[in-house]
Amino acid sequence: MMKPYAYWILPSPVGDLLLVNDGEGLCRLQFQDGAHPNTIDPQWKKQRNPFTAVVKELEAYFAGQLRRFTIPVSLNGTVFQRAVWRALQTIPYGKTVSYGAISKKIGNPNASRAVGAANGQNPVSIIVPCHRVIGSTGKLVGYGGGLSIKTALLELEQGRR
Repeated sequence: MMKPYAYWILPSPVGDLLLVNDGEGLCRLQFQDGAHPNTIDPQWKKQRNPFTAVVKELEAYFAGQLRRFTIPVSLNGTVFQRAVWRALQTIPYGKTVSYGAISKKIGNPNASRAVGAANGQNPVSIIVPCHRVIGSTGKLVGYGGGLSIKTALLELEQGRR
């Protein structure tokens, strides 16, 4: 039996966010105004109710009042991807780390490129803070929503916005 997916579009300072819930938690947060907007499956139901807590936390985050998300997420991926996504959730608010640092943290120091690929497949942006991962030289590299959104999120967290 298929899970009852619900979705909501949330306007935000970085554009519209597509929120998707699979009945267990938030399973997707995608930038609709970014480089890779998602299409909405016609079988999904547009409902605000499953997203009340998510919307509240995201609004507090964008207002600079929330540093750590507590809402349940439902992350489906490979064992490696889930390890990377768990490591991303340990990066402190307003800080950045390199792909190499994440690969060391998960016990696979030569996997920087694979970490980059897993980072790019993160289904729950912002809440699983893939925007906090930067290149080894300190440059902002790659972001599913586009570098302008990555920059905006980092500036928000660093109090420059």
